[in-house]
Amino acid sequence: MFPGKIAETAPDRPVIVMAGTGETLTYRQLDEGANRVSQLMTSHGLQPGDHVAICLENHPRFFETVWGCHYAGLVYTCCSSRLTTDELAYIINDCGAKVFITSKHKADQAEAIVASTPNLVARYMLDGTTTHYDSYESAVAAQSDQPLAQRFEGTDMLYSSGTTGRPKGVAFVYKPEPLGTPPSLLMLAQFVFGFNEQTVYLSPAPLYHAAPLRFNMAVHRLGGTTVIMEHFDAEEYLACIPKYTVTHSQVVPTMFVRMLKLPEAQRNQHDVSSLTTVIHAAAPCPVEVKRKMIEWWGPIIHEYYAGTEGNGFVYCNSEQWLAHPGTVGQAISGILHILDEQGNELPANETGTVFFESPAVFEYHNDPEKTKSSRDPQGRGWSTLGDIGYLDDDKFLYLTDRKAFMIISGGVNIYPQESENVLINHPLVTDVAVFGVPNDEFGEEVKAVVQPVTMPASPAEADKLAKELIAYCRSQLADVKCPRSVDFRPDLPRHPTGKLYKRLLKDEYWANAGRSI
Repeated sequence: MFPGKIAETAPDRPVIVMAGTGETLTYRQLDEGANRVSQLMTSHGLQPGDHVAICLENHPRFFETVWGCHYAGLVYTCCSSRLTTDELAYIINDCGAKVFITSKHKADQAEAIVASTPNLVARYMLDGTTTHYDSYESAVAAQSDQPLAQRFEGTDMLYSSGTTGRPKGVAFVYKPEPLGTPPSLLMLAQFVFGFNEQTVYLSPAPLYHAAPLRFNMAVHRLGGTTVIMEHFDAEEYLACIPKYTVTHSQVVPTMFVRMLKLPEAQRNQHDVSSLTTVIHAAAPCPVEVKRKMIEWWGPIIHEYYAGTEGNGFVYCNSEQWLAHPGTVGQAISGILHILDEQGNELPANETGTVFFESPAVFEYHNDPEKTKSSRDPQGRGWSTLGDIGYLDDDKFLYLTDRKAFMIISGGVNIYPQESENVLINHPLVTDVAVFGVPNDEFGEEVKAVVQPVTMPASPAEADKLAKELIAYCRSQLADVKCPRSVDFRPDLPRHPTGKLYKRLLKDEYWANAGRSI
């Protein structure tokens, strides 16, 4: 299925609603717009398998551009609207884009990359134009709204958010298949999460990220309605649920934390009874945070662990999680293996690198070394997303941390996620990052950078709060796992998808050390 098929029988059904403005797009409007975009792309000589880059905020016409590329069998790279100018130019060039689509919201950056992206054959801008960009609206309106004579399934090629280095594209072997060929995610959406034509899916995250992009498109294939938040706000999110009678949603744990930090009276004034399925992923969820969310919303919370790479899928529902607190679930696609540094398989309850045995084949675009590092050392073709964890006796997976964030202090391996999970539950903490900083004696020591509910008014207050947080952490974890010092900031560099740019914080503290570890 695809939006055009839904438009044949339910042309006036809402497919997209912008949460902030209420602006609504019907299936007929989306399909006709996508047809025009596909005609525009082919007018520039683009063939199935060619690349287009898109850099938009959560815009009412975002999915018109994406489905238009999809109808034409193109490979589309949706770029983060928060990239630096150099990163955006790098991605456009690296993916081999022939057309670039952006908006007036990004006008300054769009002009800044013109000289460094010479291989583009066309540049389009929504909501206005600049010197080197043509009007998207005018160009699309000039095209026919009829389908292309031949249509193939397009696909995305998305880039990592750059939390541990330069963004890398996740590439798959492109195989032109007839438009309407169901992707593997569609079965998960239908049979695991219960998506159907009655679904009203609230999407609070940036649409360029893999999960929001793919899950919204799955809803569009099945005839449901997606409600798109322009930006996440905890209370606005709660208000959207009764306003639009939301049935499904997908969030990241940071959003749970933000909602739980709201005053109880503020939380309870919003009726969430229409919800049947709430999915979370993308980052580990502290046990107490998830327990509180299940107590509040009931056993409707589902979790999965997977990556843009598509090499496996781990899942658990609320009942499974309550029986195995802290798990991210069992593999329902791919076979899990926990390996040591030499690639030897570890027994249950021993921590190592998480690998998937899977027929899925991917590579990191133009980066053979990163591709090689994602494969198991013994050459069996298993692949990893770079996470550390263990399997319990029932084959439930528990994630310990990202391999890149592990702290080695005096020869002891420390996983900062453990202390982050404790500190985030302190009532005076809004957000927290824990990582290793230089220590001449031990190599590294544990540091916490905290976004408090209220910034300390003086050094004395900061010192008092730091001591309180360290003591709080030590009351629940071994001393070696807890921060030796705490710094405070009004905001942490967190990506809208919920991922923390911990690398940026670490780089500050290591800049003058003369070493990287």
